Amino acid sequence: MSGTGNDTLAAKLGSLLLAGGLRVVTAESCTGGLIAGAITSIAGSSDWFERGFVTYSNDAKTELLDVTPELLAAHGAVSEPVALAMAVGALANSRADIAVAVTGIAGPGGGTPGKPVGTVCFAWARRGGGAPGTRTEHLPGNRADVREASVGIALDGLIEAAGESPDRNSP
Repeated sequence: MSGTGNDTLAAKLGSLLLAGGLRVVTAESCTGGLIAGAITSIAGSSDWFERGFVTYSNDAKTELLDVTPELLAAHGAVSEPVALAMAVGALANSRADIAVAVTGIAGPGGGTPGKPVGTVCFAWARRGGGAPGTRTEHLPGNRADVREASVGIALDGLIEAAGESPDRNSP
């Protein structure tokens, strides 16, 4: 997906969040802040972007997002359970309504037979309602391709989450 495509997705997300009075938080590992960068490339994003966490190391995931060392040991950093814990932790440590988390292996090294290069896990969570969602993708291409495609997938999921309309006053 091209940067222009991600810019279009980010603008669409912003419109939905503004219309719903919602704010977003990002928790990023393999994308290293690219999702937050796509969002903040949109003028006026300060009205709907609450904050971003770049938690590349396991220590950062634990310290900033409350991901437990036990969860990391049981599943590995690149897993849907860890991505979900990152998203939930991002909500707990922010004032946002919707979160996205991404953790993966962008390459060129770091892959294993069970988790090859291009494996990326995503999670989306929404405060006060809506079931959290997780997804694992096996993305082709080089490091830049994997990271760019991950941004698009993350933004698509946020758009879907923003389109839901649970009662914002629920716990």
